[in-house]
Amino acid sequence: MHVFIVAVGSHGDVLPLLAIATELRRRGHAVTLAAPAPFAAMADRASLPFFALGSEEDYRLAAVETELWRPWRGVKALFRHVSGLTEPTYAWLAGIARPGESIVLASTLALGARVAQEKLGLDVVTVHLMPLLAGSRTDPPVLPGLPLPERVPARLRHWIGRGADRLVIGPAALPALNGFRARLDLPPVRRLRRWWSSPQQVLFTFPRWYAAPWPHRIPHAVQVGFPLADRFGDVAEPSATVTRFLDEGPPPLAFTYGSAMSRSQAFFRTALRVCTGLGRRGILLAPQGGQVPTDLPASVLHVPYAPFSRVLPRCAALVHHGGIGTVAQALAAGIPQLVVPVAFDHFDEARWLRRLGVGAALGRRHFTPARAASTLRRLLIDPRVAQACSAAKARMAREDGVAEACDAVEAFIRTVRKDG
Repeated sequence: MHVFIVAVGSHGDVLPLLAIATELRRRGHAVTLAAPAPFAAMADRASLPFFALGSEEDYRLAAVETELWRPWRGVKALFRHVSGLTEPTYAWLAGIARPGESIVLASTLALGARVAQEKLGLDVVTVHLMPLLAGSRTDPPVLPGLPLPERVPARLRHWIGRGADRLVIGPAALPALNGFRARLDLPPVRRLRRWWSSPQQVLFTFPRWYAAPWPHRIPHAVQVGFPLADRFGDVAEPSATVTRFLDEGPPPLAFTYGSAMSRSQAFFRTALRVCTGLGRRGILLAPQGGQVPTDLPASVLHVPYAPFSRVLPRCAALVHHGGIGTVAQALAAGIPQLVVPVAFDHFDEARWLRRLGVGAALGRRHFTPARAASTLRRLLIDPRVAQACSAAKARMAREDGVAEACDAVEAFIRTVRKDG
């Protein structure tokens, strides 16, 4: 049975699916990956057949859009770009996938796969990478731009989240989606966050010790560990420059603001001042041009990309935006994390890290050299933080999220064959 994998998003959304695709292929399955065009080279290195969703220019224009990186306005920008991939995804699956002969593994924003499931009868597994997508009445997520304190009753926070669905997400996503569905004679979707999960199978790719979804929300869900996938990124090993820098002195502070963020100049200016103020070395990871100050001292290194699994274990702490893939890599490395949330799930991931005792968060306006240095100093010297980081690292070492996800996919394939 052929497995068609559709991943829509940036590195944090695509690389976990790429890792799962590679492991399924190693296990003997026929696998094809569809993802935004810039990931073609990574799929080629993994020897995976690849279908490009959109063009390189489409992806670049999405990444540089200012509105994308604002908590509420970013939702509209996000779904404008996602909508442009929905029909091509559907058309690709309609032309290549066959009910009973193939299954589809689709990321949250691969809306064309869900449409194909309804219209064509394809068997689909939805992959939700982050707790924000699980939904809970008893422990609602922290929404971007609306970081309500946890002392606010859960029922009220859940009600406000429902309002966000109706007033923000729905108007941004549903007109284009329902227009396409109407052309296929399908009924309109009323609530996107209830519809986008496959009614057949859902994978939550974060462990229960990190976040436990409300069990009755999606009873057909399977929860697995984090699918660590950094080795499938731009490079598999750190460059000689990075290795030499790490060898030449004490563990540096690491700073990143995500693979697609192109408005991070202020973040990296503050990062440089934090390193200077604390008397610490630093490594700044920024793939986008023009983000990092040009006059860096010898104690601070800028590189476009480096695999976190090789670099973070040799760092003292990580300061980042709060993407779930970055969170997982720092947990595996056993180092403290300071999150400076931007949008999407970042605010919610900061909450889970605080609960674990492995990190802290500062809003973008509060991410000043003085406050960041003070927060990092506390994280680095607090023995309770060190103990929590060590416990998380030990838990991560006992898990293999990619293998667990593949086991779940193979169990789904057996069910489909049996039912067929």
